[in-house]
Amino acid sequence: QVQLVESGGGLVQAGGSLRLSCEASERTLTAFVLGWFRQYPGKERAFVAAAMASASFIYSSDSMKGRFTISRDNAKNTVYLQMNNLKPEDTAVYYCAASAPGRPVWRYYSPSSYTIWGQGTQVTVSS
Repeated sequence: QVQLVESGGGLVQAGGSLRLSCEASERTLTAFVLGWFRQYPGKERAFVAAAMASASFIYSSDSMKGRFTISRDNAKNTVYLQMNNLKPEDTAVYYCAASAPGRPVWRYYSPSSYTIWGQGTQVTVSS
């Protein structure tokens, strides 16, 4: 069974940076769309960014794109989320997920389009 394993979360002060990593256990995900979501307590998972197999990217908003950068290294079966200028409101559990390719782009903003999920990594930003 394919697994996704996140790492890189932790505690950081506001204005700081973190880089999250998500490694897939199999190379079969090379063609998949790999996304990042975050979840606040009591809330549903919210889309952050996604990387297509073609190395094009989508983000939840322009402001997110200005602080966060998603990238993928297919040779390492890994997707990254570089987070800069972190704010206390970025505090959440961050999940990576994989979705089959070939769907309309707008589908990849929804967690329901993703069938494989990692266990999540906590990011805490102190003020």
